[in-house]
Amino acid sequence: MTIKAINPATGETFASYQEMTDDGLRDAISKAHNEFLDWRRTGFSSRAGLMRQAAKVLRENAGKYADLMAREMGKPIRDGVAEVQKCAAACDYYADNAERFLAAEPIKTEARKSYVIFQPLGVVLAVMPWNFPFWQVFRFAAPGLMAGNGAVMKHSSNVPGCAVAIERVFQDAGFPKDLFRTLMISNAQVDAVLESPLVRAATLTGSGPAGRAVAGKAGSLLKKTVLELGGNDPYLVLEDADLDLAATVCARGRLINTGQSCIAAKRFIVVDKVHDRFVELFVKRMAAARMGDPLKQDTEIGPLARHDLRDTLHRQVESSIAKGARCVLGGEIPRGPGAYYPPTVLTKVTKGMPAYAEELFGPVASVIRVDNEDAAIAAANDSVFGLGGGVITGDIARGERVAAEIESGNVFVNDNVRSDPRLPFGGVKQSGYGRELSHYGIKEFVNIKTVVVG
Repeated sequence: MTIKAINPATGETFASYQEMTDDGLRDAISKAHNEFLDWRRTGFSSRAGLMRQAAKVLRENAGKYADLMAREMGKPIRDGVAEVQKCAAACDYYADNAERFLAAEPIKTEARKSYVIFQPLGVVLAVMPWNFPFWQVFRFAAPGLMAGNGAVMKHSSNVPGCAVAIERVFQDAGFPKDLFRTLMISNAQVDAVLESPLVRAATLTGSGPAGRAVAGKAGSLLKKTVLELGGNDPYLVLEDADLDLAATVCARGRLINTGQSCIAAKRFIVVDKVHDRFVELFVKRMAAARMGDPLKQDTEIGPLARHDLRDTLHRQVESSIAKGARCVLGGEIPRGPGAYYPPTVLTKVTKGMPAYAEELFGPVASVIRVDNEDAAIAAANDSVFGLGGGVITGDIARGERVAAEIESGNVFVNDNVRSDPRLPFGGVKQSGYGRELSHYGIKEFVNIKTVVVG
């Protein structure tokens, strides 16, 4: 079997990769485990030196990696460069802080001595998505490797070149050759990876069904998982908001990565008093985004990553319109090649529509009109998801109070939700469990061991 790389801007296949055999898969896992047995005993200074070198490799090749992302999944090239630079920053962050995060913690008890130490678990499986093909990997790999673990990765099948390139980053940086391995395998082979006694845990970023499958299998084997799944992030626009700011923040939040982000703004819950003016300004901001060839520097909106994803999104839009939503911008598939979909705004969105309840993974905004702040909070929490959220208000204290009421893992006031190596990232409800990044993330895949001396 071969795995094909298809350019979503043209529909053309431009590269192919051979899928691993079952024997090759077992060999890769075994080699990663053997590398881990030595790696776990290396000092933090040695690990940090290699991680800083990985950051250097990333920065030196940012343009090449961005070009690859543009060709494989349609990310505008300037956004790809920024993504690679963010990966490098995460490598530096954990190189600088991992030793402090994992330092032994003394605890006073009746014993002569008692303390907690943090030890690596072993080889961790990472099942990664296509939408941020470098960042999603490095936000796991940088803390994971600095903690002393090994890693094997099953990347999304539409970004095989990115998967190979990421493995090469660590090799070029001087890490042990098999400590981080890309597994060029199908979804059907993931169970075999989890069943290996040499794989101790798993992390997945992706859809709810994929998360349930991996978590269910891992749970049957009593192996830990961390899941970062979908989102239907609400942005609340209150009546005291600066509406120019609100329109700018909301459009930027909706269009990040051509709308293909779990933490992209998706539902815009607007208080009645400012609804009409907000929509007017918001539509202008959305309409101004430049859609085009992802390889051009001035492109802001590229194609969706695959044609089937574009078609699914359009069906959700059409179904919502059929149920009473009003399309005030976009909503039509452009003529010509490529999986393009224009910035789209739906108003009069209500309960029972796909635009209200489902995750729309593309540049489609759902505007929900409410009477007041209490109704806005209720609408925000009327979702199976709980990943991110935003509050736009002229009163910062009010914004913080409302943020505390939103059921999600991240809430930003007067700004876009985004991940940051210094801050924990993750969700609640059907958006997953566990945390990545910060000192919380590096402790997800360690043995938190209590030692007591009598």
